[in-house]
Amino acid sequence: MVKKNVDGWRKRAKYGADASAGVSGSLPLPFPREMGHNTMNYLKEVVDSGLTSDMISRFEERFAREMGVKHCVATPGCTPALAVLAAAFDFDPGDEIIVSSVTDFGTVQGLISQNYIPVFADTEPGTLIINSETIQPCISDRTRAILVVHKTGTICDMDAINELAGKHDLIVYEDVCQATFGEYKGRYAGSLALAGGFSFDSEKTMGSDIGGCVVTNDDELNEKMRFVGHSRGGQMLDGFGRLHMVNGFAHRMPMCTAAVSLAQLEIIKPNVAQRDKMIRILSEKLDSIPGISTPPIPEYMNVYSCWMAGFSIDLEVFDCSSDTFAQEVLDAGIPGAGLGRYYLIPAALPFLSQKAEKNIFPYSMPPASRSYVYDGDSCPNAQEFLETYIRWSSFCERYTAEDCDIAANIVASVAEKYRR
Repeated sequence: MVKKNVDGWRKRAKYGADASAGVSGSLPLPFPREMGHNTMNYLKEVVDSGLTSDMISRFEERFAREMGVKHCVATPGCTPALAVLAAAFDFDPGDEIIVSSVTDFGTVQGLISQNYIPVFADTEPGTLIINSETIQPCISDRTRAILVVHKTGTICDMDAINELAGKHDLIVYEDVCQATFGEYKGRYAGSLALAGGFSFDSEKTMGSDIGGCVVTNDDELNEKMRFVGHSRGGQMLDGFGRLHMVNGFAHRMPMCTAAVSLAQLEIIKPNVAQRDKMIRILSEKLDSIPGISTPPIPEYMNVYSCWMAGFSIDLEVFDCSSDTFAQEVLDAGIPGAGLGRYYLIPAALPFLSQKAEKNIFPYSMPPASRSYVYDGDSCPNAQEFLETYIRWSSFCERYTAEDCDIAANIVASVAEKYRR
């Protein structure tokens, strides 16, 4: 018998505009989102066509062209995008995928559904991203791929990661959900490895109603993603009909989502340029406050497509906890300010930890080759960083230099209040 939901039994997570409802403060908010000037025109095309529009293929072709890649496979969201990729790789149950330890559930959902085993690489000290040195200890004879996450828009050092992967014959692919049109040495994030998964959920940098996609230059991977991810693994047999050769998905982007996404694509690059300019101004101002530091912006990153601003506090400098400091800047006017401990994904997956502890498939041996533990202690750099990292998810292209001054002054005021 299914247990009925009652008030207080479960507090469900919210996303997009719902998650931002009630958020207020002294700084710009991302909602309501700026909409591309052709949004209504493209939506009207879909309606007037009687749902025969080519809007999905138009979006795919345009996004691929803007990214400078051969293929774009549109999906209904970022989680489905990465799930389609995981299914298309066709690894064996118990095979290992090295993943960034600071990320979101959507990064790993597809891996877990395919019965691959995520192995979480620690972050580089003082940052939210992994690098070749933190990946190296995670490589085993069961490793098949490395999934890098460009958290907050900070791009990982992909040349070094690709070089390491090449030595071990590993696939590398990117979670670009927070780094759309960020640039690494003149190339866009998502085009730096075999494939890249994107998010167009309403709160993301290129916010549509929802949506996502995968880009790649690999013809075979493109075809397999469409077969597994769009056609449900169905193959047509003359005289019979559909034969489902693999367990596939119907992760197709809706036409109206494609219409909104196409219009948003037309305004995204100026918006990203503004984000890049403002986050560099804001970071410099915050770094000038004693006891406050921001995540470093790597020199190799030409354009910082920042989705989330934040800073760390030195607890030896201030006479308060991280939680108190975060609450103070929230109350003083920084919308949505708070700690993001839940981004430590190995500590945020109790169901996975339970499977590993109880040796439930694929953690049984075989197919697993060893025991696994999922907790914060397995990634000490990431855990330590997130204990003092205060972020606000309302950073957006509406920021001006004056807004950066306001934000920095709020942080400085709280810092002086609690300075030892």
